[in-house]
Amino acid sequence: MSPHSNRSRSVVVGALGIFEILSWGSTFYLLSVLAAPIAAETGWPLAGVVGGLSAGLLVAGLVSPRIGEAVDRRGGRPVLAFSALVTASGLVVLALAPALPTFLGGWLLLGLGMGTGLYDPAFATLGRLYGSEARPAITALTLWGGFASTVSWPLSAFLVEQAGWRGTCLAYAGLQLCVALPLVLALVPNPAPHPLRKGEPSAPVPTALGGRERRAFLLMAGVLTLGGTVMTLASVHLVTLLQARGVPLASAVTYGALIGPSQVAARILEMAGRGRYHPLWTLTAAMSLIALGILLLANGLPAVALALVLYGAGNGIYSIARGTVPLALFGPERYARLIGRLARPGLVAQALAPLVGAFVVTEGGADALFAILAALALANVGLVGALWRVR
Repeated sequence: MSPHSNRSRSVVVGALGIFEILSWGSTFYLLSVLAAPIAAETGWPLAGVVGGLSAGLLVAGLVSPRIGEAVDRRGGRPVLAFSALVTASGLVVLALAPALPTFLGGWLLLGLGMGTGLYDPAFATLGRLYGSEARPAITALTLWGGFASTVSWPLSAFLVEQAGWRGTCLAYAGLQLCVALPLVLALVPNPAPHPLRKGEPSAPVPTALGGRERRAFLLMAGVLTLGGTVMTLASVHLVTLLQARGVPLASAVTYGALIGPSQVAARILEMAGRGRYHPLWTLTAAMSLIALGILLLANGLPAVALALVLYGAGNGIYSIARGTVPLALFGPERYARLIGRLARPGLVAQALAPLVGAFVVTEGGADALFAILAALALANVGLVGALWRVR
């Protein structure tokens, strides 16, 4: 590979990395800082405000298979550009919303933005551009994405203080139009035609799966569904769970801050491996670390810090495995379409998980939620073991 192609690939990954930071910060992480100020200023119920994210994730899950097909046909550039435009539109609706129903309508647009702009479309974009050699680019992209909360939470807090929550939404809309959109249009190239479809651009890619491939697909979908559920439950209810184990609020927030650096450190270690082993090893390590972290966390002090470091490291490399395992299992030709299909159940699970978790905590307490988290995490280790047998 020439120095020029190396430089071009790093530029593309860098552009997508900045795009991902802005996309996650403008959607998934938006309410982490804004939910309380929105509820306080408007009088809307906090559950209704936070329900916007669940509605958005549900939309993202429903559209994800179509998005994978669009990336496969046209490449990621137009899909990601559309994401920037629709995300900006949704943010403007939020900023101008006079009532909660309008606010939730804005989240339906943001859900379309998430479905066309978060990791799965970006992974599909890299798969279409680089084929079987996309693994290092996918790993590097998740390293960029690991800084999304690190950048967006302080930025949101600053903007809320300076301009209020409505001004913050407008500022993020401006970043989508003035930074994210130009980056995609200027630096993300169109892919080459599929090798099997040169001269026949409209011919569909065969995605039918049979036998062992179908079993592998279903197992991978199960892993992503349980993984998304565990991640969302733990993220939304972490402070509540820690406090139930006797950790004071201030300490719980401090402990939670260990997750981000652990994610990034684990991704750096994965990059250092340079893809010398099958990505199923990455998935195995991710699910094992997450399960071990959850089990230690259920025991409370004094193992909380270690538990969250292990959990964070597992989540960090899980993001990589989400993109690289389907590429290895099913090949680059069908990758964009299949990753869109695989994304749906996980996103739908993420949409429903906060509501289910709140119900479990209310009715059964923290112990019940810990038991569910542990069961789901251990079940995922079992699914990965089954995936090894059918790959």
